[in-house]
Amino acid sequence: MYWTLELASHLDDAPWPATKDELIDYAVRSGAPMEVMENLQELEDEGEYYETIEDVWPDYPRRDDFLFNDDEY
Repeated sequence: MYWTLELASHLDDAPWPATKDELIDYAVRSGAPMEVMENLQELEDEGEYYETIEDVWPDYPRRDDFLFNDDEY
């Protein structure tokens, strides 16, 4: 399983919190690339809810990870 910002961006508007099956259904309905569905298929399914993209991809970069000054804009 591998994630990129481009692949993860297809889950930005997903109905969080969601189960694995709900995320796969959303990816199919929204026309996400096949890689997104493959990555979601590889998630462990214990009937648990994923609260955010960070639960799916723990290394998802947060806004704090980027070095820019909001005060300049």
